Amino acid sequence: MPSNSSTSANEPSGAALSRRAFTTAVGATAAGAAVGIQAAAPAVAAVSEDVPRERPFRAARGKHARRPNILFILGDDLGWADLSSYGAPHIRTPHLDALARQGVRFTDAYSGSATCSPTRFSLYTGRFPGRTKGGLAEPIADRSVGLEPTHPTLASLLRGAGYSTALIGKWHCGYLPDYSPTKSGWDEFFGNFGGALEYYSKLGLNGEYDLYEGDAAYKDLRYYTRVLTERASEYVQRDHEKPWLLNLNFTTPHWPWIADGDTEASAEIVRRIKAGDRSALRNADGGSVEKYTEMVEDLDRSIGQVLKALKRSGQEEDTLVFFASDNGGERFSYNWPLSGNKSSLQEGGIRVPSVLRWPARIDGHQVSDLPVFSPDWTATLLELGGARPDPAYPLDGVSLAGYLLRDEEPKERDLFWRVRGERALRRGDWKYYRGRSGTDQLFQLSEDQREQADRASAEPELLAELKAAWEKTDAGLLRYPTGS
Repeated sequence: MPSNSSTSANEPSGAALSRRAFTTAVGATAAGAAVGIQAAAPAVAAVSEDVPRERPFRAARGKHARRPNILFILGDDLGWADLSSYGAPHIRTPHLDALARQGVRFTDAYSGSATCSPTRFSLYTGRFPGRTKGGLAEPIADRSVGLEPTHPTLASLLRGAGYSTALIGKWHCGYLPDYSPTKSGWDEFFGNFGGALEYYSKLGLNGEYDLYEGDAAYKDLRYYTRVLTERASEYVQRDHEKPWLLNLNFTTPHWPWIADGDTEASAEIVRRIKAGDRSALRNADGGSVEKYTEMVEDLDRSIGQVLKALKRSGQEEDTLVFFASDNGGERFSYNWPLSGNKSSLQEGGIRVPSVLRWPARIDGHQVSDLPVFSPDWTATLLELGGARPDPAYPLDGVSLAGYLLRDEEPKERDLFWRVRGERALRRGDWKYYRGRSGTDQLFQLSEDQREQADRASAEPELLAELKAAWEKTDAGLLRYPTGS
């Protein structure tokens, strides 16, 4: 396998996958956050002189803490560079940027798939979406499939280890009566079952009301992001007797592109839904870069409110907070320099902003370019929470606890993705990709994260090796239903 020319004498030894190469400043451009050690890129926004520069990731030593509370926050269809700390020149996200400064910002973190449902399956189960029937839906659109209640989940395993568990926000892993968070390990659920809903009326893609507390409909016609923020703030401030897991899944900035206060736009979409227009919620004739920016900045403020509530509760030090997007951005997202968007296995469809903070154990002002994806966080949180995976359902993710806490070098492994019509596999800096054209391509992401310089003809042996590795993994997964 060709060597990587970007390695440095100052890097720890180990395989290409485990290299730790880092950007230089909060607010650096997306190009500055590329794989491999690179020169500092010009900042797109002014950085205060009193903000320390990001530094290479090193595991904290000499720190001890009890099992952490876990606050796992997902944005919905948020692009990799939609945060100002990831390069957005026109979006301001001070609360998420502060979270990044207080912990670790990951430049090469990926979702488990390119759309909503499969990624959530990969996170909740720690396994490839193709291991389960429900994970083959891209995304789930009806009541025929879902996350089987018999399948162990992050929540059920942590609950078995003594955690209280709750999910607030978007579920999108099946519908009642057969599928629900409360059937899959979460003690509490408050949110929506479907993939999208109108932010005020709570009408979903099927035109039905979709806000529930537990398995019962709950009436609240306020702007949805406000409702979820209020509920999450209440949860983290409780007097908890146990460590807790809260999955906080916002729908922001998923379509329809309606910001807080856009009651006229909301009313028009509701009118169309009630008139039988099944496409109204997709808002194909609405939205704008400005409206999208407004929604992302509102998401940032909302997360800031939840984090303030956590601080007021006195639990901030012992709470691991993780933020990511469920997949790449949609049509108004800022993804530069990545190619592709949601639904594609190009970098823009699966590389997502990801930030981790745990004050009791992990130092701040750090950045890591270790390639990771959703199932890794499942394995990591299970280890940190003292829970063991079910051996009957082996995980496809690997725990990063040793990397984060003990400065251990992760073993070399492949990151694998499959969606209908596309395939991808990343090994170190190299990515094998086949899009809907059916052509096998090879990209060296450390040199070409935009995936424009196809190295397939220059590296035929490597291409064949990665293709074979993808096909070997694929052979162990369920097949897509014929005709789907």
